[in-house]
Amino acid sequence: MGEGDLKQSGDPRLDEQLHFTALIDRMCKVSRRNLLVDGSRRENDAEHSWHIGVMALIFSEYAAQKPDIGRTVQMCMVHDLVEIYAGDTFAYDEKGNSNKTEREEAAADRLFSQLPEEQGRMIRDLWMEFDAMETVDARYAACLDRLQPFLHNTLTEGHTWKESGTFRSAVEKRMKPVKEFMPRIYGWMEMNMDIAVEKGWLKDG
Repeated sequence: MGEGDLKQSGDPRLDEQLHFTALIDRMCKVSRRNLLVDGSRRENDAEHSWHIGVMALIFSEYAAQKPDIGRTVQMCMVHDLVEIYAGDTFAYDEKGNSNKTEREEAAADRLFSQLPEEQGRMIRDLWMEFDAMETVDARYAACLDRLQPFLHNTLTEGHTWKESGTFRSAVEKRMKPVKEFMPRIYGWMEMNMDIAVEKGWLKDG
């Protein structure tokens, strides 16, 4: 059985909402490059989104400007939904990132049109705000989106860094939003990058 076996309610709006709810279960099958902290397997998009959503409740005291926690959590929950169709793009994959915007825009068109119009627009607006990183809430969410995989790398012997031959300079570039918006957290990151280079998890350069 699957989402195609959903019994219709007779209410078109409710049926769209139920179908979309079943559809986004596919997030559990979108694998990311990071390992779980215990190293047992790669995490999936649903786990990542849940993780940074909870983190939004915890780390706001380190933000340079006060975010709206509720809106940030909403962004964290929906920021990777388009990957149901577009797939996950590894942060340090230059080739994959070259057409990421086009792939994700097409995925957004396909995905959010399956909700009632105003709900699809609302979620798409949150997704676009997250991507633009211009508002306080989006900047905070973007920092968490970077902090979580960084943390996992520090606890899995730099698994994805080693696997992709990542240079420290690439990580520093990726973490620039954290440096600007959550400088105390970035200080912790710098310490861990020093350790990662020393242990050979990151390439120096």
